[in-house]
Parts: sequence; C-alpha cells; structure tokens
Amino acid sequence: MKLLVVEDERRLAQILAEGLREAGYLVEVAFDGVEGQALALTGEFDVIILDLMLPRRDGLEICRELRRRQVDSAILMLTARDAVEDKVRGLDCGADDYLTKPFAFPEFLARVRSLLRRGVRARSQVLTVADLEVDTVRREVRRAGQPIRLTAKEYAVLEYLTHNAGRVLTRDQILAHVWPSDYDGYSNTVDVFIRYLRRKIDWADPPLVHTVRGVGYVLRVPRSA
Repeated sequence: MKLLVVEDERRLAQILAEGLREAGYLVEVAFDGVEGQALALTGEFDVIILDLMLPRRDGLEICRELRRRQVDSAILMLTARDAVEDKVRGLDCGADDYLTKPFAFPEFLARVRSLLRRGVRARSQVLTVADLEVDTVRREVRRAGQPIRLTAKEYAVLEYLTHNAGRVLTRDQILAHVWPSDYDGYSNTVDVFIRYLRRKIDWADPPLVHTVRGVGYVLRVPRSA
C-alpha cells in the first residue's frame, strides 16, 4: 500500500514516514500544500495523511480540490485544532478521519489500518507478474498458487518492484521508498534483501527478479520465457 504524508513539521513528518515504512508501507512525503496537492492528484496513494495548517495551501483547500477532481484516496486529516467546528469542516471537505495533535503513534497507525480495512479506496488490487501474485490488501504473496511468507521489509521491496514491473529501479530508489530517510545502515542493504527475495520468489521458472548491471534491479518475465 502506498501512503502520502503532507506535513510541514519536518521532524514529525519524518517520524510518521519512518514508522509507516517500518510497518511495511511505501511512503512519500511533502512539506507544503502545493507540493502535497501535486503528488496527491496523481491518484497513486491509498491513504493521504494531510495536515490542516500548511504553508502555500492549507489542508482544507487541498481536500476540497482532491474530491472535486474525484481523487478517491482515503484522507486522514491532522491538526493541532481540537474545536468541534474544525473537525466538522474537515470532514465536510471530504476527509475520512480526523486526528488531533499531539497523538500517540500506535493510535495513528491504527487509524491508517482502519481506513485501509474499511475499503475507503476501491483501487486495491492483486498485482501479477507471470504466476507471481501480490495481494496489496491482505499483503499476501503467492507463486504458482503457493503462499510465500515474507518479512515486512521483504514485502515492501517486492511490492515496490511489482508496482514498477518492467521498469529498472536503482538501489537508491528502492532504499528511499522502503527505508527511513536517515537510514545509515550497510551500503549493500538493498542487495541483501534482493538476495532474500530471490531465494523465496525464484524457486520456480522463469526467474523474475533480475539485476541490471551498474543500474539496479527489475521484476519482469525474461524474454526467453
């Protein structure tokens, strides 16, 4: 599942993004309203976490514009305001849920899961490449009908590759989408997780995870197949 965090408090944005990535989600971050709206209008996100008070364009304006353009991503609005009328305004603009700062991260994560479970967004799908199936709702993976158990990080890498099937992704792109922005672990982290995936995914023919030497990795059916 792909999430967008639109929050101008950079430290809070980083904490939310890192926590969501640890939970296995793909996350993009925007720090002002204009950038956030541009990303949100792509319609690529399952849930948008949207701060109410943003520079350049506030959350209410963005929410109204997204619904006017028929973007059906679930919207969780964040704000320091706790007045009832502010919550009503946010919900009336098209937000699906509302959370007042400060909040505990476990509650925030539960709200995100609830939005995903409630099926607010209808675009959820099973991604397929050859006989590989990635269920983005249940976060389940099968190959040739056989279930494959993955860790949260393995699943996040595979889902990102599957969303971009046929497109070569660099190590930096994979690292940026799956790991925290300030991750300072081993330089070969992506290579290690690709190796884990190959052991679990490519037990059947044809192999699907490929190295593009000097560039990165791609998930695709080989031409010879």
